[in-house]
Amino acid sequence: MENFLPIAYFNNQFVPFEEANISIATHALHYGTAAFGGLRGIRNPQNPQEILLFRLDRHCRRLSQSAKFLHYDLPAEKIYQLIVDFVKQNKPHKPFYIRPLVYSSGLGIAPRLHDLEKSFLLYGLIMDDYLSGTGVSCRISSWTRQEDRSFPLRGKISAGYITSALAKTEAKESGFDEAIMLNTQGKICEATGMNIFMVRNGILITPSLDQDILEGITRDSVLVMARDMGIPLQERIIDKSELFIADEVFLCGTAAKITPINKIENYNLPTSHPLTDKLKETLSAITLDREPKYRDWVTKIVLD
Repeated sequence: MENFLPIAYFNNQFVPFEEANISIATHALHYGTAAFGGLRGIRNPQNPQEILLFRLDRHCRRLSQSAKFLHYDLPAEKIYQLIVDFVKQNKPHKPFYIRPLVYSSGLGIAPRLHDLEKSFLLYGLIMDDYLSGTGVSCRISSWTRQEDRSFPLRGKISAGYITSALAKTEAKESGFDEAIMLNTQGKICEATGMNIFMVRNGILITPSLDQDILEGITRDSVLVMARDMGIPLQERIIDKSELFIADEVFLCGTAAKITPINKIENYNLPTSHPLTDKLKETLSAITLDREPKYRDWVTKIVLD
């Protein structure tokens, strides 16, 4: 069983995690009419009375925007305050992950968004590395990423993650750690819950936003860090064959952080990935509040 934090936010109040239960008739359970977020937190090594959260404001804004697709007006400021209160309630000592969820909590059976009650909940769990820090192997999935004309890809909508689940299990059962999905045009899109970057000839390259990718917060952070480091950048279409001959390839996301890819299909990638390592080290330092230039990316919550 996952190591869940003891207190959850449910039905507009903080309750023991075990008491935060929904009805089996909940609309979101049947139709995926929900949207979620995810962010990491850690005790400040320099001050154990502080919890550090990475880019909390950006996470809250994205979830608020995702809620709009569900016809739910949930201000980012409200999400922000509830997450702060949630952390103060739980006072976690180990690195942890917070899962906020907006969902259709009504009990109707018609697939709709109008005239349907919406709710917000929070829970969390202790989390170390989601993927191996030394690197992972990937396969190109047979499952294709949705496209924006049929699915609102600018939101983290729960229903869309059936494709991620299918791709992840296909990869694991094929002997790989993770899957890379193509978009409907056959171009590189993203992994099952992470964005993807590659390095070729000293240039850092990632699929552009018009390639049906999620607007990842860690992705954005990597782009900002790289610009500040003077690393040449390209956001563009990436062909599958480019990954096989890349100098470096890595995944990034809230759970995955920055994780190098060692192998794609039957192609082994270089074992040295200096640019990936540099970005990974910088991101880690930022999350620990050790990089003054990025101090506004870190929210400090002082525990009582």
